[in-house]
Amino acid sequence: MTSKDNSLNWFEISVSDISRAKTFYGTIFGITMDQQEMMGMKMAGFPSDNMNGKVGGSLVESATHKPSADGAKIYLNANPDMVNVLAKVEQAGGKIVMPKTKISDEIGFMAFIIDTEGNNIGLHSNK
Repeated sequence: MTSKDNSLNWFEISVSDISRAKTFYGTIFGITMDQQEMMGMKMAGFPSDNMNGKVGGSLVESATHKPSADGAKIYLNANPDMVNVLAKVEQAGGKIVMPKTKISDEIGFMAFIIDTEGNNIGLHSNK
């Protein structure tokens, strides 16, 4: 890995109901997620630039993907201001467990939500 490489190039959010999770994330971020099946897994991808040096990721439902609030933490981009995303979380079936909190002037803000699958997901925005 060189200093120009991203530390993270792919993420997967484990789900137990791909349709419900796809609806949740589609609602709170206002996105469309394309669904496919591969290697025995149901996957719904977040918008990406075909992994051209940028991070990509997917919701994944399979026998080996188990949702958890205690696993690794990922932070999804909620720019420009996460209040727009947080305003939709509970009506979409999730829960806000840490409200918008300032990290610093340079880094911005963070929050944590529990999605419809039970995952503890971080949000980050500059404002």
